[in-house]
Amino acid sequence: MATPSPALIDAMRSIDAALKAGEFLAAHDQLAALVEEQPGFVEALRLYAGTKQALGDIDGAERILRKAFDFDPNWAPTLAALGELLLSRGNVAEAEPLLRRAAQRLPRAALVLARHYNDTQRAGDAFTLLAPSSAGGKADADLIVQYVAAAAALGRLAEVVASLGQLSQAKPDDLGIAQSYAITLDAANRPADSEHIATQTIARGHRNAVLYQIQARSLVAVGEFDRAETALRECLRLDPLRSEAHDHLARLVWMRTGDAAQATSALDDALRTFAADPALRAAKAAILQGAGDARGAYACLVEQAGHPQASPALLVRAGLAALDFDPALSLPFAERAVRAMPANTAARSLLVAALLGIGDAQAALPHCETLRTAAPDDQYFIALQTMAWRLLDNPRHREYCDYARWVLPQRLEAPAPWPDLANFFADLERSLDRLHNPHGHPLLFQSLRHGTETTADLSRSDDPAIRALFAAFDAPIRRYLEHIRNGPEPLRRRDNGSYRYNGSWSVRLRSSGFHTNHVHPRGWISSACYIELPDVAADAHQNAGCLTFGRPSLITTPALQAEHVVRPEVGMLVLFPSYFWHGTVPFASERTRLTVAFDVVPER
Repeated sequence: MATPSPALIDAMRSIDAALKAGEFLAAHDQLAALVEEQPGFVEALRLYAGTKQALGDIDGAERILRKAFDFDPNWAPTLAALGELLLSRGNVAEAEPLLRRAAQRLPRAALVLARHYNDTQRAGDAFTLLAPSSAGGKADADLIVQYVAAAAALGRLAEVVASLGQLSQAKPDDLGIAQSYAITLDAANRPADSEHIATQTIARGHRNAVLYQIQARSLVAVGEFDRAETALRECLRLDPLRSEAHDHLARLVWMRTGDAAQATSALDDALRTFAADPALRAAKAAILQGAGDARGAYACLVEQAGHPQASPALLVRAGLAALDFDPALSLPFAERAVRAMPANTAARSLLVAALLGIGDAQAALPHCETLRTAAPDDQYFIALQTMAWRLLDNPRHREYCDYARWVLPQRLEAPAPWPDLANFFADLERSLDRLHNPHGHPLLFQSLRHGTETTADLSRSDDPAIRALFAAFDAPIRRYLEHIRNGPEPLRRRDNGSYRYNGSWSVRLRSSGFHTNHVHPRGWISSACYIELPDVAADAHQNAGCLTFGRPSLITTPALQAEHVVRPEVGMLVLFPSYFWHGTVPFASERTRLTVAFDVVPER
């Protein structure tokens, strides 16, 4: 290979500086001149395509990358860049072989491919791809995240936790292994342990964006919000394009301020430099929609989503925003996304919701079947299917959604050593009070309004009263498992006589508080346990503070109303299928409404 000339070296240094500063137009123009002079310089062509992509010219980027590929079909950076671009455009058949070839030499290609596998429910492929480099804990942090996600989906997370724990003990000075162990503990929902190891590893000089993000997630889970915000800002200082960290920071700022402008401030700063980055723009739109501004979210995306070369992910995000106020506006985005990526469940579920929104439930049904075939246990997909049946007056809706039969209220028994529920709940309220921020705002993307929600998994709490509560849940859960043995297919099929908790939390609603209607996609059996209730009148027509079932959060034509109501009582535990749409009716009272809820899934 010829030695590059001093002029070429200077040109590449100038281009590199412009790229690092986010000056994509300047870099683009310099690269255009360079490839005009040296049309066979494949690395310059790759960078040139990158600037076109950053400036929104996706077609131009693909054309240049194909040109680079023609010059050298074995240059791994070109394979990776072209594969990633084609994947973003929905050309999976051509993208995957390119990425598999590049993944043998480039961690970035392995990351893109593994993320694609995990996102499309191909955890086995992701695990096989990453295990050789990740099992020893030495891989790049982002690769470890995907490896751990695949292990969790395959039911092998405990195995990976044990293996990396042993490695960490055997090699305590290996900071790469320590980082991998912290990531794995975070995925295993052990935030205190994950935070301890992440903080120690950072203090010993091992600093990168992923580790700061893991530290922040764990700190949020244990309620240390100031430190979590500091960690997220350091994460974004190291990687300002990290959309997931932007999302976490925005959620945290929102929880503490309730102000959408403050929540999206860091995203706005990044977008001033990286204006065309679709992931950042989609992250901002998601935050705005979570804060209740669906029209603002749509306005944030509509121009980019209108481009013929818009990525399917951007189309889905724009469609989700439109779905909140005009399903007909959402439908074209959904149709384009499904055409680009037929196997993408997010795109297809958006299409179903849009079809239900415009009143075409018959057209939605085949897509519901496709979704359930791909992910039979996703409770949201079951909920979409039952909505379509209900709109079509199909008897299968009543089979799946017999609320009177499958919504089961039960009375809790006071656990030892408490003499009765009143004494037990007095201690339990004090324990839960310590976990609720009295000045906090509802978490983004959660169903509650005018209240607060705890962030840690209560089923893992060391507090004696909270531990006793979850012990008291065991008998009612087991009674419910017996109850559903002849239940509808989504309940019956998964029943193996065992269960484990899959998330648990507490909600305190203030006056005017309520839960919007929702389902629990990753659940199986869901719940509501009433610890304290407001003093509302028992008005059968108003149902203030009641738990309702059957009214979806999605717009439908015609509109669907609630079909079943449960009037809560202190000490009541209500269990029901996770695919049931449920919410609560607002109430007016000086007293708050304190509940504990959880999801359970079958023990593997």
